[in-house]
Amino acid sequence: MHLAPRVLRRAVAGATVALLATAVGCAPQPEEKAASTPSGSSANTCAKGELATETSGKLTIATDQPAYEPWFKDDKPANGEGFESAVAYAVAKQLGYDKSAVVWQSVPFNKAFAPGVKTFDFDINQVSISDERKKAVDFSSGYYDVRQAVIALKGTKAAEATDIADLKGLKLGAQVGTTSLDYVDDVVKPTRDAAVYAKNDQAKSALKNGQVDAIVTDLPTAFYITSAEVTDAEIVGQFENQGGTPEQFGLVLDKGSALTSCVTGAVDALRKDGTLAKIEQQWLSDAVDAPVLK
Repeated sequence: MHLAPRVLRRAVAGATVALLATAVGCAPQPEEKAASTPSGSSANTCAKGELATETSGKLTIATDQPAYEPWFKDDKPANGEGFESAVAYAVAKQLGYDKSAVVWQSVPFNKAFAPGVKTFDFDINQVSISDERKKAVDFSSGYYDVRQAVIALKGTKAAEATDIADLKGLKLGAQVGTTSLDYVDDVVKPTRDAAVYAKNDQAKSALKNGQVDAIVTDLPTAFYITSAEVTDAEIVGQFENQGGTPEQFGLVLDKGSALTSCVTGAVDALRKDGTLAKIEQQWLSDAVDAPVLK
């Protein structure tokens, strides 16, 4: 802006009115006006259906493949059935995008919250919010409070466990990168190294084949596994939440995403108006109780 005096002198010397107008147009906005429209304000960025998404006019949502029940139905995230599919479409609607504007993308569980630029607007895949993960990605507020559970084959020593001490000598398994594995390592602290699997399907196979004594998953998944997939297995029990704060699943966004506040606002609104509770009742009502392992 230090060029303004020279511009005015040229104007006096015969420069056109248009040039003078250009100089005036370069002047900074008054502080009051600039402050009224801060960068990233929800007023500007959260207009329904007009977010700065990966694809204009579309909302790209990611999840892993296969997409497990009860979170999704028939391995088809786009059908709107299953808890997380229903939540995803409810969030999309809250943001101003109808079902036809939603684009699904397949992203492996671990890659969703790994460092690096994301190709989705948000990911929904039973990803627990944690300070460690927040170093690489953003999270919405929690859309589901969850506990971890232990599954063992009926009639085995593992199935008789009543507390954490009973689990310490067992061979336990869990999916890599999950809170389930964290509970094995940090809460149970078994005397034998945990078996780590890329997918829950592999952990279930290991349980059926006797390669591990028990596996750890989130509680709703445990109910589904024991009722529909490994029917000769049972839920041994669930862990208490650690540290007083409930473990929550959150929607995953790119680090510093302009959409984070908008998506969080949508989740908060759905919790406040009872939508999340209704979706949970519809799709997770069977996953309500199991003995607590202390």
